[in-house]
Amino acid sequence: QVQLVESGGGLVQAGGSLRLSCAASEGTFRRYRMGWFRQAPGKEREFVAATSVAAPSWSGGSTYYADSVKGRFTISRDNVKNTVYLQMNSLKSEDTAVYYCATGPPYTSRRPADYSNWGQGTQVTVSS
Repeated sequence: QVQLVESGGGLVQAGGSLRLSCAASEGTFRRYRMGWFRQAPGKEREFVAATSVAAPSWSGGSTYYADSVKGRFTISRDNVKNTVYLQMNSLKSEDTAVYYCATGPPYTSRRPADYSNWGQGTQVTVSS
């Protein structure tokens, strides 16, 4: 079973940037699509971004995003380092949440129920 550990969260001003990392415990990480989700207080966990098994920079690699972050966030993965990243630019106060990574199903999905091996999350707070 893959164990995931997120890092890189923190406090940032609106308009700023953060880069989140999600490190996997083992190489089977490479078999999985990977996703980022977030959960704000009092709200349900929501999809942020996901990437295919192949790194987006490689032939056949693909990514998809929630409309609310498209153009501001970029997901990527390094299958040598067993790590997936979320680069977040032009942050807004509404991006404040705990961010989680998880392993995904072998098909495109934005549903949290389709994902597994959740990390413990990392807090992102954007001050306005």
